Amino acid sequence: MHTEKIDRQAVGRAWAEQGFTCDVWVDAPGQVWHDFLHDVDEMVLLLEGECMIEMQGRAIRLQAGDQLLVPAGCKHTVRNTGTGPARWLHGYRQTGSSGELDG
Repeated sequence: MHTEKIDRQAVGRAWAEQGFTCDVWVDAPGQVWHDFLHDVDEMVLLLEGECMIEMQGRAIRLQAGDQLLVPAGCKHTVRNTGTGPARWLHGYRQTGSSGELDG
């Protein structure tokens, strides 16, 4: 999904339909977030910059426009590998949202 300009509101609406929140996050050059775990699925979409996400034994390089789902319970490390800031959209699956099975 490489595009010159990503419509944040359109992404937010699409993610909401899938049960995700949608917020903006900015990481400084060289920022590393080590071994994070979440109890819900996380969706990320890189708006600007370059980064690498390590999870499930793989290193996944993201460029602006790339989107990735980080499954609940998946340990992951995020690195800003670019020379400038990395700007993201990120969201978490809301409890009881579509995509989860009703008990």
